Amino acid sequence: MKVQPDTPGVSDPGPGRRIGVDVGTVRIGVSVSDRDAVLATPLETVKRVTGFKDRDGADIDRLVELCELYEAVEVVVGLPRDLQGNGSASVKHAKEIAFRIRRRTGLPVRMADERLTTVVAANAMRAAGTSERAGRRFIDQAAAVEILQSWLDGRTTHLRDLKENES
Repeated sequence: MKVQPDTPGVSDPGPGRRIGVDVGTVRIGVSVSDRDAVLATPLETVKRVTGFKDRDGADIDRLVELCELYEAVEVVVGLPRDLQGNGSASVKHAKEIAFRIRRRTGLPVRMADERLTTVVAANAMRAAGTSERAGRRFIDQAAAVEILQSWLDGRTTHLRDLKENES
């Protein structure tokens, strides 16, 4: 089953901060952009507690709180797919978290291609001299940064192309 991510910049809500989310079965990595939606930075790692049929737990409450605290205009959730673009078992987890954030905040929640983001994040941490053991605490945040930065870059390109086509 092919699973398609959203396209950055389409139905763009305009200027403002974005929240990036990397959903795992144990932890959720969170990143945030600057107000100009140019640069993503790590924010925090939230312990995952909410399952499919559970009521919203402390993890969802915290994600909603972060959206409000940073006055987010859009949330970008990583969509885990394999290299062929097929959905993995983790797709259901990501979509469930996205649904709950959308329901609670009313914000646009986009699904972004997250292929290889954890690999890229792990390589960057290793290159920076962070041991794998020490990096476990931050790998989810680093993956969330990769997801959000890729989205921001795609958004910038899309909006620039729209502007050029209007001229």
